[in-house]
Amino acid sequence: MAKPKIPGLLVGLGITFKTMLKPAVTVQYPHEKEIPAPRARGVIALKEENCTVCMLCARQCPDWCIYIEGHKEKRPPRREGGRERSVSVLDRFDIDYSLCMYCGICVEVCPFDALFWSPEYEYSENRIGELLHDKQKLGEWMATVPPREPLEIGAEPGKAAKK
Repeated sequence: MAKPKIPGLLVGLGITFKTMLKPAVTVQYPHEKEIPAPRARGVIALKEENCTVCMLCARQCPDWCIYIEGHKEKRPPRREGGRERSVSVLDRFDIDYSLCMYCGICVEVCPFDALFWSPEYEYSENRIGELLHDKQKLGEWMATVPPREPLEIGAEPGKAAKK
């Protein structure tokens, strides 16, 4: 004797009711917030005192979304009898996040550890023109940058870390 077949509609409704009884897995943002992974790519933070206005980050950026301006100042010699030295001073460092594709080339290419990834992800704006963030805002995000991971056993620190 053949089993009676249940119409497809009833099978579909059964699946629907089972799903309705399960708890939701969706995070109800902004009322509930997940903590991002420690090395999540959120925004790029600037450590202004490390920037030497070398422009490597701006030149390597495929989107041309980094704007840097600086000037040179004369400083006293480091040793007695030496000559005055010229030092670059950062005037402007802006990143246009409406253009940025978050590739991280600027962070990787910076030889002076002035740029870091911050896991901060809440920086939306009402107008696209307000996504141009200046050095002050980029500096505020340095507080959210996680500490560096320790070196593996037997690894030697690089030249920058030795100084």
